[in-house]
Amino acid sequence: MRRLLALVLTVAVLAGVVGAGWRIALHWQRAPLPLAAPVTVEIAPGSSLRSIAGTLHDGGVLPHPLPFVLLAYWHDAAQSLQAGEYRFEPGDTPLDVLHQLVAGRVLQHRFTIVEGWTFADLRRALTQAEPLRQQGAALSDDELMAALGHPDQHPEGRFLPETYQYVRGDSDLALLARAHAAMAAALAASWQTRAAELSVDTPAEALVLASIIEKETAVGTERATISGVFHRRLALGMRLQTDPTVIYGLGSRFDGDLRRADLARDGPYNTYQRTGLPPTPIALPGRAALEAAVHPEPGEALYFVARRDGTHVFSADYAAHRQAVACHQLQRCEGATP
Repeated sequence: MRRLLALVLTVAVLAGVVGAGWRIALHWQRAPLPLAAPVTVEIAPGSSLRSIAGTLHDGGVLPHPLPFVLLAYWHDAAQSLQAGEYRFEPGDTPLDVLHQLVAGRVLQHRFTIVEGWTFADLRRALTQAEPLRQQGAALSDDELMAALGHPDQHPEGRFLPETYQYVRGDSDLALLARAHAAMAAALAASWQTRAAELSVDTPAEALVLASIIEKETAVGTERATISGVFHRRLALGMRLQTDPTVIYGLGSRFDGDLRRADLARDGPYNTYQRTGLPPTPIALPGRAALEAAVHPEPGEALYFVARRDGTHVFSADYAAHRQAVACHQLQRCEGATP
């Protein structure tokens, strides 16, 4: 009898201990970790469960690695944790950490290609993007385009301005490949819905025109109007006479001041001297500029001049244009339309 009573008491004590342990475990896995600020931890490929728990402990995520190892076994996740860079936030629980590693919800970085950047601007920005892996920084433009699978294509204008997400370990070439594909798709979509009467004959020409529109105005409501001016000029055989093309042609020689001598100097990008579009785009146009290039606004305007606020005055004849120039460029506004 005494042995039976001792056995019953032992079982009861063990049950109590197990029950208490179970309640502690349930509470611990859902209790917020003591994180005062976000913590970023990189889990190396091929890491074992114990190594991962140690990395989380060393990184300040876990107070102790062993409970996390037990938690992973408890949830049958010991073989399911994924490598990568992770970010853990204050308020996260051990179970949140486990779920994040099982799902592979790695830290997403962002890189924005800005509308109106040149390809040179894009390349400079890529070299500063952390932690993007640099594979193309030492390549020439031609070598880079060949590495992307487009060896005969000029790079200017061929990468869509948007914000792209990437993870640690991705390369600059991979991001550029995505941006190139995005521009090809956006250009094709715009061309598919183009207006019936245009003065450009191919998607490539539409891309060139879109790049000029992008550089001419930052005012969204004016893009289609400026597109209309350029389409009418092209249809009439008039020169586009747009400063951004000349500036692009000057390259590093442009010091911020466009001079009469620059406008008079012939070159493939000087639309004051040559009729038609320049040979390549002059910048990276955004979706709105692409749409404007193939949906010009109807009208009679053939000229425009910038106001000081960045908007433009549009004129149908040269006399009215000269008045607008006198008013808004030379500050002599007598008789000029404001």
